[in-house]
Amino acid sequence: MLTFEEKLAIIESFPELTRHDISLGRVNFHYEESVQDKKIVVYRLHPNGNGFVYTEKADSSYPADEKGMVNIRDYTADQLRQVLTASIASLSEQEPFEEPWKNKDNDVLLLKHDFDSWNIYTGEMLEATFATYDAARDYLQQEGFHPSKKG
Repeated sequence: MLTFEEKLAIIESFPELTRHDISLGRVNFHYEESVQDKKIVVYRLHPNGNGFVYTEKADSSYPADEKGMVNIRDYTADQLRQVLTASIASLSEQEPFEEPWKNKDNDVLLLKHDFDSWNIYTGEMLEATFATYDAARDYLQQEGFHPSKKG
């Protein structure tokens, strides 16, 4: 396991990230150029080595929690660099963004980012529009839908 100082050195080697010291010696790192609603890439990096990286919109191979965060406590230096790169890349992608959602009956809705709005489509028909990804996601979850793999 990397120490807090080793993790800090790796994270600080990404010039696009801005350090924000928070309570109890913990540190957040923001990606200010994010085109998504989310700006925090590293969340609550703690002096004990625990911390999280935002991966909700990154490669699905990262085991993200309900907030879209992956725990980096036991990551190697290479793993940490890879997850940071993936997180930053996912927050840099503006278009096209499409995400299928399914319910228990296998009905599919498509969440698309169109012209600064988050739209939900049934086939080609617009069902709903939201200002943020989080609002659209909350709506879909309340309606019994969950993210689905494409294809």
